[in-house]
Amino acid sequence: MRWGTAVAAATAVAAGAGLAALLIGRRVSDLSLRPDPAEDGELRGEPVLRVHEVDTREVTLTRTVAAARRGRYALDWPGGHAVVGEVLRTGQQTVTRRLELTAGGPLTAGTEVELSPRVLRGDPGSACGLDYMDVLVDGELGALPAWYVPAVRGTWVIAVHGRLADRRQALPALPVLRRLNLPALVVSYRGDQGAPPSPDGIGHFGETEWHDVEAAIRFAKEAGAGRIVLYGWSVGAATVLRTAAESHYRDQLAGLILDSPVLDWSASVRGVAARAGLPGALAGRLGSLAAEGRTGVDPADFARLADGAELDVPTLLLHSPQDTVAPFAAARRLADLRPDLVSLRGIPDAGHAALWNADPRGYEEALRRFLTPLL
Repeated sequence: MRWGTAVAAATAVAAGAGLAALLIGRRVSDLSLRPDPAEDGELRGEPVLRVHEVDTREVTLTRTVAAARRGRYALDWPGGHAVVGEVLRTGQQTVTRRLELTAGGPLTAGTEVELSPRVLRGDPGSACGLDYMDVLVDGELGALPAWYVPAVRGTWVIAVHGRLADRRQALPALPVLRRLNLPALVVSYRGDQGAPPSPDGIGHFGETEWHDVEAAIRFAKEAGAGRIVLYGWSVGAATVLRTAAESHYRDQLAGLILDSPVLDWSASVRGVAARAGLPGALAGRLGSLAAEGRTGVDPADFARLADGAELDVPTLLLHSPQDTVAPFAAARRLADLRPDLVSLRGIPDAGHAALWNADPRGYEEALRRFLTPLL
């Protein structure tokens, strides 16, 4: 009886450990595959910060790596929004930044805020003062909402946001494209608000989403577009790479722009988990295994694309050496493997997919220099 009891106890412990591992893996993978929108429809990014002091010109926040980065960022709280600029001073536990504007509910000491790259809000009209049209792209799962910003050039830019964002991620780039007279189509894809859901309810690191980008290219071509530049952020950049490799229109592509591309999906799963406060090698490993099993992603095939094996057009690679979600080493590897086509522009002290925020002028100049020869 004692031996039987011990075996039963050991079996129960093992089963419990297996269930715990399964739950941890699913939770970690959910952070990348099934982002959790906040109540106001925003997608959660950095952990919340507390406002310590505030006046009409400056705001003092809890000090974190993100809160002390250079550049311009948004503060969001229920019913309110603000934009902060340069760092004025830092303390042991706080950082004080210039307060550029506030909107909505009052910002007061004690308010908990989310720091995010979403400086521009709304649509191309309200955020950038650009003429635009709401259009629908006919995707394989149904209608996909998109913004079309008209211009006179024959080359169109199709912008593809990242998995932890929405179409507003493209807003900072639109004025640059408009100055170059390049029409822009800012697309949504399966799983986005207003778009058809993915059949299994999760993202697939571009391996299914590229079909929606293909539909956007078809829309542009039927509307009279000549050549196409694909522009993607984060997982959207991985989707762009997949599209460039698989698309029936690949001979119509003029170039690619990859901002903070996810080139090592398992490392990105671990990075997203750590940013959400779930660090640890075991949690990251379990999350990666769960993501692979749930999405059916082929690691070898994904790695082949990430190494540029299918590239045949000029590619601008924008990345931060401090990116904790999409490691810079993978970007450097791609640039080293394909120096004939890939130009790497590193933007230091920037967060994942927040390169424009850290250095707006440098970012916009990199876009201008890359796009001008493609006009």
